[in-house]
Amino acid sequence: MKQASRRLRLGYLVFGVLLCLSGSYGVAPSQNAANDDNAVAETLAAMLRSARSVISNHQARINDPDIGDKGITGKSVLAEAMKIYQQGTSIDPATIDPKSRQGRLLHLQMEAIAEVVDSHQDTINRKGVAFKGLIPATFARLVNEAFAKRASTEAEVKVTAPDDLIRNRKARPDAWEVEIINKQLLSASWPKGQTFSAVTNSRGRQAYRFAIPEYYVPSCLSCHGGPKGEIDLTGYPKEGRNEGDLGGVISITLFH
Repeated sequence: MKQASRRLRLGYLVFGVLLCLSGSYGVAPSQNAANDDNAVAETLAAMLRSARSVISNHQARINDPDIGDKGITGKSVLAEAMKIYQQGTSIDPATIDPKSRQGRLLHLQMEAIAEVVDSHQDTINRKGVAFKGLIPATFARLVNEAFAKRASTEAEVKVTAPDDLIRNRKARPDAWEVEIINKQLLSASWPKGQTFSAVTNSRGRQAYRFAIPEYYVPSCLSCHGGPKGEIDLTGYPKEGRNEGDLGGVISITLFH
């Protein structure tokens, strides 16, 4: 029982640390240009954040070792995500034309969200296990991977960070992301929360690339704060960061 309690507390800590970059939307998807690169990128970012918030809101229930069927399904998570999306953007995602590029990619992303939740039902509903490991950061990565299988020729979504903050090798920034993070988002003159976009080449193709910065809040600092180098409860050395420091980037690529 003590072991289960310790794992549950650790699970909540990891959840808090990895969710702390969620923040506010900072972008407001537009319906006026359903095939516009910027509108499409903003829409995908907003829906990913919305779904990630749903998983965060249900962490206590997901990790409850005494409950079996928790009723957290792909359908229920998607319904909640759509409500959060609408609250954060003032746009009902159901009204976005599914025949437009914006609507088509959004629906592929929503399918990916539901797939990830439904494929983890055994984990979510497993009794006797206090920490399930389905934290918001892991969930977002799995959604992005499922989305890539559906839309890799058209679009990619990724959550990355400055290279020295990467704890999962799958989240490492590519060359373009490294340049944008170091020269733009980490610059003292860069307006906090401002996105960056550019038309460039990616994997041999012309692409529109969009980067949304996310920043540390106080709940992040128990693992990412100081003293630098001290091992946190998840087994990683603390980075010595401060509230308001850049901690993550949502990176979206739309191929032309």
